[in-house]
Amino acid sequence: MATLHTRSAARLMIAPSVLLLLAWMIVPLAMTIYFSLLRYNLLMPGMEEFAGLTNYTYFLTDPAFFQAIFNTLAIVLGVLFITVVGGIGLALLLDQPMFGQGIVRILVIAPFLIMPTVAALVWKNMFMNPVNGLFAWLAKLLGLQPFDFLANAPLLSIILIVAWQWLPFATLILLTALQSLDEEQKEAAQMDGAGAVSRFIYLVLPHLSRAITMVILIQTIFLLSVFAEILVTTNGGPGTQSTNLTFLVYAQALLQFDVGGASAGGIIAVILANIVAFFLMRMIGKTLEA
Repeated sequence: MATLHTRSAARLMIAPSVLLLLAWMIVPLAMTIYFSLLRYNLLMPGMEEFAGLTNYTYFLTDPAFFQAIFNTLAIVLGVLFITVVGGIGLALLLDQPMFGQGIVRILVIAPFLIMPTVAALVWKNMFMNPVNGLFAWLAKLLGLQPFDFLANAPLLSIILIVAWQWLPFATLILLTALQSLDEEQKEAAQMDGAGAVSRFIYLVLPHLSRAITMVILIQTIFLLSVFAEILVTTNGGPGTQSTNLTFLVYAQALLQFDVGGASAGGIIAVILANIVAFFLMRMIGKTLEA
């Protein structure tokens, strides 16, 4: 009886927080679904009318939608490849004893603490500027023609900027996992004649599998909604070459003032993100069970 009373009291105490969280999530979602069913443009106030699934049909058949889906996947996969491979390399490097190891680790992790807007501005003006940027200066120093990254390779530029921001996160998670590897296992493998490559493939990499899965899961959720870097550097262009799904919804809402179409795009983006999250959760579940 006492246990039942304790459970009831606990549920009663957390009920306000749960209700507030549900309201915080359900009310905006319900409003978005409602607006997605309307023909609603901010340039024509008072002219709202029910449109059914017209906004969804328009958004799904827009050529920019398929370009945005491709760009979104390219950003996610490109950043994941760079951060996972680079994170493993940096984790192995930082795990070695060196002078000033603590300071080096702090410097490696520092980019993750910089706001995306600031990071994008730094890359745009200090590194990728075709006239005064660092890359242009290096090209001139080598007698080469400076390359305009943001104009000629906009999607690659976005991937590099975002990967630079997320590489410290991957490094930190993988370094933590690497340090939990039993030293006796390393010594035993070395005594058995296993080389550095064999130890990495058969000992270190399997040990890092769960950490790698966690990095992929967390980063994918955030990478699906990359926005600030695109807005600050390329503004989705040239054309739609660097427009992802998030930026497409923004352009529909705040550049074309089409609230109905943008709301439909937002719902589609939520559905796609949940599908990706579902498969990622299944993947991480299988990894944890292994």
